[in-house]
Amino acid sequence: MQISEMNWMQVEEYLESDDRCILPTGSTEQHAYLSLTVDAILSARLAREVGDLGGVPVYPVIPYGLAQQWTAFPGTVTLRVETYLALIRDLLDSIRRAGFRRILLINGHGGNAPAQGMLREWMMDNPDSTVQWHNWYNAPLTWAKVLDTDPIGAHASWMENYPWTRLPGLTLPADQKPLTDLERLTTLNPAKTRQLLGDGNMGGVYQRPDEEMLAIWQVAIAETLALLEGGWG
Repeated sequence: MQISEMNWMQVEEYLESDDRCILPTGSTEQHAYLSLTVDAILSARLAREVGDLGGVPVYPVIPYGLAQQWTAFPGTVTLRVETYLALIRDLLDSIRRAGFRRILLINGHGGNAPAQGMLREWMMDNPDSTVQWHNWYNAPLTWAKVLDTDPIGAHASWMENYPWTRLPGLTLPADQKPLTDLERLTTLNPAKTRQLLGDGNMGGVYQRPDEEMLAIWQVAIAETLALLEGGWG
């Protein structure tokens, strides 16, 4: 159920029997040989599939987030932290005003984490509403499946290489890139980050078989659907 495929009267009718909705968030940033919008593509697709299974409306994905570390890579877009927090708050206010009281926020980008800390404050201001912030990619069951598939992987590696994030006509490197020192990475400005990473892959092989990726995806769907159906406290 996509909000973009509903009119206001259909939303009003839905709200007579249910008050849940889904809001996916992502980012537009470098992902080596993959699409710049990997994080938005994945969270939007997961939200759509889970929303269809649960019969819950899904808002359009927020395609921009906090990606300051990648700004030396052309195509990357970032917001300021205060801008992103204000955006999320305004969206939640509007969604609540429409009548929704249980909002599942499916996040596809680790850099957006500052918004998670703001949600408790928002719920204090709106005690009749609940927001779940779901980092789908490292949720317990999904992350366990990732590690079982291949424990070596990071940003822009095989872990984000799904059939729908892959770009046509490109030949990916066949080697396994060494894992990046994350502690060192946090001390670098964007230009030095690009110099260190080269193509942007932070470690691991560039692609794994599609059947392995689809197996991970099915776990992610089931884990997210369980939150939608029973994670409201």
